[in-house]
Amino acid sequence: MEDENQRQFQPTKPIRCIVKLVDLSNGRGAAITWKNDFERISENLEIVSQQLRQAMTVSTTSSGKVLGMDWSKRPGFEETSGVDDDFSFQPDLHSSHFIVVHGAGSFGHFQASKSGVHKGGLNQPLVKAGFVATRISVTSLNLEIVRALAREGVPSIGMSPFACGWLTCEKNIASADVSMVAKAIDSGFVPVLHGDAVLDTSQGCTILSGDVIIRHLAEQLKPEFVVFLTDVLGVYDRPPTEPNAVLLREIEVHEDGKWSVVNPTFENLNKQVEFTVAAHDTTGGMVTKISEAAMIAKLGIDVYIVKVATSHSLRALSGELEDNIPEDWLGTVIRFQR
Repeated sequence: MEDENQRQFQPTKPIRCIVKLVDLSNGRGAAITWKNDFERISENLEIVSQQLRQAMTVSTTSSGKVLGMDWSKRPGFEETSGVDDDFSFQPDLHSSHFIVVHGAGSFGHFQASKSGVHKGGLNQPLVKAGFVATRISVTSLNLEIVRALAREGVPSIGMSPFACGWLTCEKNIASADVSMVAKAIDSGFVPVLHGDAVLDTSQGCTILSGDVIIRHLAEQLKPEFVVFLTDVLGVYDRPPTEPNAVLLREIEVHEDGKWSVVNPTFENLNKQVEFTVAAHDTTGGMVTKISEAAMIAKLGIDVYIVKVATSHSLRALSGELEDNIPEDWLGTVIRFQR
């Protein structure tokens, strides 16, 4: 019975990449939102969407015209008349198979922190109200990301963990059926999941972070590689705003789950990497993100952490780094010690 349950999780089409849109600079900025500016989306989102389209598209027969899929009437965007004629002569999009996961950034974290949703206690009116407010905020961000991808011709589908029935117990995933994600991929869609407020069988409710989601998806769906898009070049030995901060180009994960920096080589082998966490970040900040990335790497899946909307991010998304890491590529690679 267990083998049958496992088989239903597997899409028939292999997953090329899982992409995480993430904040790593502890509130200073954001990959797709301004994390300290309440519910404000960054201009990077448009560039991210364009790069994802380029990385996903494997067909060379396209006319080059991008046919948008957001047909909603919105201020500042063209009317959608005539789209049926455009698609009549457009071959189906041939793309490698991606999944996108995003955090909440400046959407959701403030509501969750103010109400204490991450601590549980749905019997308290403030927590219940905060649960609702948090979900309104994170799902609105998810819709904006789906729309941005759709405008680039990417057939994206928003999927909320709460609505898909994901549950936690003591903040750890207790139930997370990814069969709908697999079915969406097999149907030619790009699932877009997000950090969410979910029910917890122990404490009533909590916040399920995008970092935990991406690790679970990686375990179940076994992508070729994972890319974390951030607002800084990669992982540093200290907050990157501090003097003499060093970019850690390669981190090696060991069999016991511990990790060490292999490039650059520090004279002090006991050198500690310093972390800070934004006051409103209810999902653990940098510590959680590196820990989750290390667990993904332990599965034998390389993780690239790279600055969003740069040539370095496009190269990572396109799979150029799988065989070797060029000297002129700036980012952090986290991989299992083979």
